[in-house]
Formats: sequence, C-alpha cells, structure tokens
Amino acid sequence: MLTVTSVNVNGLRAAAKKGFAEWLAETAADVVCLQEVRAEPEQLPASVRDAEGWHAVYAPAAAKGRAGVALLSRREPENTRIGFGSAEFDTSGRYAEIDLPGVTVASLYLPSGEVGTERQDEKVRFMDEFLTYLERLRKRAAADGREVLVCGDWNIAHQQADLKNWRANGKSSGFLPEERAWLTRVFEETGYADVVRALHPDREGPYSWWSYRGRAFDNDSGWRIDYHVATAGLAGRAVKAWVERAATHGERWSDHAPVTVAYER
Repeated sequence: MLTVTSVNVNGLRAAAKKGFAEWLAETAADVVCLQEVRAEPEQLPASVRDAEGWHAVYAPAAAKGRAGVALLSRREPENTRIGFGSAEFDTSGRYAEIDLPGVTVASLYLPSGEVGTERQDEKVRFMDEFLTYLERLRKRAAADGREVLVCGDWNIAHQQADLKNWRANGKSSGFLPEERAWLTRVFEETGYADVVRALHPDREGPYSWWSYRGRAFDNDSGWRIDYHVATAGLAGRAVKAWVERAATHGERWSDHAPVTVAYER
C-alpha cells in the first residue's frame, strides 16, 4: 500500500508542542503533506525538521510567518519542485511537489479568501492559474507513465454534504457558488477525482476542519476542505480513507485533522 496523509498544521512550531511530533513518530503514512507551516526550516525544532526516517521538502513563504507547505516522505524523492510556474505565487509558500516511483505527490495550500476584499481577488487569481497548471501536470505525468496526487487545504467545500451549516454559508468564502463551480471543473474537466468523496459517497463530511470558536468541534460542526485529488488511475486504487479526528477538543494540535488515504500500489 501507499498511505498518504494531508494536514494543515496551523503553524508547525505550535503543533509540534501540542502533539504533532508524537503523531509523526507513530504514523504509518509513507508520505505526509503539510500546509500552513508558517516557519523557515531552521526555525523548526530538530525533532520535526530532521525527523528520523523522513526526507523533507519545505516551501516557506517569502512573507515571514505566513502560509508555507512541506512534504515528508519515507523514500527519497526522485525530483522536487517548488511552485507551479506562477510569477505571483511561486514564492508564496502554497505549492510543492515530489516525484516518487510512478506518482507525483503535491502539497497545496489554496488561499482562503474573504468576500469583498483583495484576499478574495487573490484567491480567484490563484484558482485561474492553478486550474491551467493541473491540466498541464496531468498531461505531463501521463506522458511519463505517472499518476498525480494533489493533497492539501483547498479552502473550498464542494457540496452541501461538505459542511454542516451550508445554509448559512452560501455567501461566505469557501462555499461561494463560483468557488464550488471551479472545483467542479477540476473534477469534471481536468481528469482528477475527489478520492475521499468517492469512497464516502453517501455521508456528510467526513469533516476535516472545525473552528476554534464555540463548540464547533464538540458538535462536529465542521467543513470538509482538505482533499486528496488524484488522477483516475490512482484514484481507482484508493481502498480506504479516514479523518484522524482527535478524541477530544483538548487533544487537538491543529484546527484541522489529518486526512489519510491508503492506495494499492
């Protein structure tokens, strides 16, 4: 099996103090995709930065303390890439790839946006560029006989089943009609599949993010915004997907939970 986990750590230095380091030492994943690292590698504790048994690729943001993605793999990558050829976004700490035998795995942190602000405009620009890149990536990988897996915080809930309070969020960034339509294009026009939804077609969630406000976690009032998005061949080999939800609010080391999928090799 190839087991891949994706998680937005909400600041890796803070997460490391709350339990991430212990989780990493115990996980059976072959690849771990991180988002919102918010640190340069040299700022991380050595137990995380140079974790035993892992090869790490970090893509910090030029804006200090913002964004940042990383990939940890048991096997040393054949190739690594930072960014996707974007003049605006390649130094923003939002995308990185590694090539492993037969598959390219990427970690994505799509901008969260905020309706009526420049942050939403930035999100739209990112989405426009990234859609074009996804198609190019799929074609390049196919020519090389490879599959593609883009894991990460996509910051969009695609369907009503992907967030608890969908009626109240129709005008909120992350569930806008145009954002959901864009994600539909990813799944219907560019040859990728939503792996977790394919394995759980008839249930709400499974949610992967809960606000720290109120009792959202305790009430499971969450959003499913952390996705495994894979080309058809790899998606067809997914056999199990689950969210590693903490047992209690106090045991969380991020406002997101790890989303893990096992794929047949």
